[in-house]
Amino acid sequence: MLTAQFMALLDVFIVNVAVPTIGSELHASGAGMQLVVAGYSIAYAVLLITGARLGDLLGHRRVHLAGLALFTAASLACGLAGGTGELIAFRLVQGAGAAVMIPQVLSLIQRHFTGEARARALGAYSAVVATGAAAGQVLGGVLVSADLFGTGWRPVFLVNVPVGLVLLAVGRRVLPRDAPGAVERSRGLDLSGLVLLGAAVSLLTVPLVLGQEEDWPLWSWLSLGAAAVLFTLFCLYESRLARRGGAPLISPRVLRHPGMGLAVFRLLAVMAVNAGFLFALTLHVQGGLGYSALRAGLTFAPTAVVFGLVGLTWRNWPAALQGVLIPAGFAVAAVSVAGVGAVLKGGGDGGPWLYVAFAGMGTGLALGFSPTLTRALATVRAEDAADASGLLATVAQLGQLIGVAAFGTLFLNRLESLGAPGAYTSADALLTCTYALAATATSGAVSGLVRRRR
Repeated sequence: MLTAQFMALLDVFIVNVAVPTIGSELHASGAGMQLVVAGYSIAYAVLLITGARLGDLLGHRRVHLAGLALFTAASLACGLAGGTGELIAFRLVQGAGAAVMIPQVLSLIQRHFTGEARARALGAYSAVVATGAAAGQVLGGVLVSADLFGTGWRPVFLVNVPVGLVLLAVGRRVLPRDAPGAVERSRGLDLSGLVLLGAAVSLLTVPLVLGQEEDWPLWSWLSLGAAAVLFTLFCLYESRLARRGGAPLISPRVLRHPGMGLAVFRLLAVMAVNAGFLFALTLHVQGGLGYSALRAGLTFAPTAVVFGLVGLTWRNWPAALQGVLIPAGFAVAAVSVAGVGAVLKGGGDGGPWLYVAFAGMGTGLALGFSPTLTRALATVRAEDAADASGLLATVAQLGQLIGVAAFGTLFLNRLESLGAPGAYTSADALLTCTYALAATATSGAVSGLVRRRR
């Protein structure tokens, strides 16, 4: 299960490094490149909660394998895509497959582990998240630079096909079948809630991705306003459905769980900072500094490796520090991301201080993510496992989606306003973006402090 989780995460980060090459070979616009990255997350974010519910209805093993098969087939289609439009469409299908496959991981952890064992399992899950990020950046760089048989960027998708086929064969043999009575048959899928949430997310993300290139026309602002209205309607509908005894897409009982609201905000913030940072920095080091895909991938590795190490060890740190780890992590991330922009200012390579800032980013992001996820899920009841897992996984994906759309747009807009492209102008655009990322990380630190005072 964790291997499948690794592959799905790999596919998020492996594309970051390949985006400039994809844009060049397919003649994609800036918005097209953002949609190649964000399209996966759009489908993933919208369908994750429904994927978790499907696991309850049909059985986690069956649903996991079905999602894995769809993900593998879509990966093959992405690797064979002949144009930007095709690639974006297949990325949406790939995200749908991941949304069906991945919620089963957290649901099984919630159902089969308790207490300290659950904390350890969630620690392993967090480590896989970090390892997927590191491997994605490095493997993406290796595959694009190798240009196997003249295929350019295509192996970053095709690599999933043999792995997926092996996992399907092994999964059918080793994944436990659902025990009698373990599958819930009394809860529906809440298709109305799914439509409202999907429409709201789409209306939010499309103008964020396309608005800059279209010079922010009237439709983009109307779309953002409509998104706010639909999010409000979604919340009202879900509350009413719960009062009538129905099965809402997001259960108000889960949202009322102690600390869940704060966890949602923190995960949204940390994933937005992580995704926005990776996307903008990839465009800078490859477009502005002229790094190869391999060098760009290796550049990001320290951040993800430190993320993994901290994610695995934070529970063993002194008890006196446990209460302040999360706000301190956000503060470290804020200082570090601003430091990345500062050391790269002027178009230089940053020298050794860049890697110090990268290590700080890995530490801060890990402390913002791992303890938040572990503490939010540690005390959730087994019957709420699917809803809680789907909610937090959705929030994490929405954070990545918003991060790519918002901070990617900010970087590209600033770069365009500066005129002639080059290392200096790209560094200036990155500096503006890192200040915005630092402000977002600071909001996570403040939210933790406010919570502590209460």
